[in-house]
Amino acid sequence: MAEYDHLLALAKDAAQKAVKALAEVDTGSSSYKFADDLPREMKSTADRVLEEIILDCLKPTGLPILSEEAGDLDGTVNIGLRWVVDPLDGTVNFMRGLAPCAVSIALYSGDLPVFGVIGDYPSGKLAWGGRSFGAFIEGCPIHVSTIPDKSKAILCTGFPSRFDFAGASASAFIGLVSSYSKVRMLGAASLSLLQVAKGAADAYAEQDIMIWDVAAGLALIEGAGGHISVSPGRYKNSHNIYASNGLLIN
Repeated sequence: MAEYDHLLALAKDAAQKAVKALAEVDTGSSSYKFADDLPREMKSTADRVLEEIILDCLKPTGLPILSEEAGDLDGTVNIGLRWVVDPLDGTVNFMRGLAPCAVSIALYSGDLPVFGVIGDYPSGKLAWGGRSFGAFIEGCPIHVSTIPDKSKAILCTGFPSRFDFAGASASAFIGLVSSYSKVRMLGAASLSLLQVAKGAADAYAEQDIMIWDVAAGLALIEGAGGHISVSPGRYKNSHNIYASNGLLIN
């Protein structure tokens, strides 16, 4: 959509700058800690470094911003749009050298994704898309899979920091994953959603996942021809997500 093209270009530029900066961060010198109020949530200096880079790019638009580290930032323009940013999705993956991580930037209109941009690290590849844009990795179109049977499908999921292992959520989770052929946990929700968008996986589900973790990935799935289902979670800015190729139903 032409009216959003300049904002998409800006988001892509911000993601590229952040991924490049991440490549220059030494994990040996980048400190991290676990949050006092959320013991399974890791925060690192890298998160703050990337957030500053991204916000410097986005603030001149005047649009409100919701970012994982800074929270809600008021804008000077009120047209129903806002940025949703996760400067570093997969902090544990990055700090421990465990698996890929990502920069995630989305533009929302109300509660609906307009487009999303995901910068993968360490590959440096950029993915972007939205319902009115299509979906792409490095300019090449991507599409969801055509598998209609859960018994032959791959589900991406995870245990977010706010997951209730002692409650009914745990039993519901076992019931969900048991119906799929294979289950994969990548440690970064945005990259899990990207796997669905490009057809490498067939569905994604997670409960009480924060909106900044999934915002860009949800936009890409819509752009790639998939379907998303989003309902409120138990916490502010948390959601229960089921996203798929559109042939699989939760």
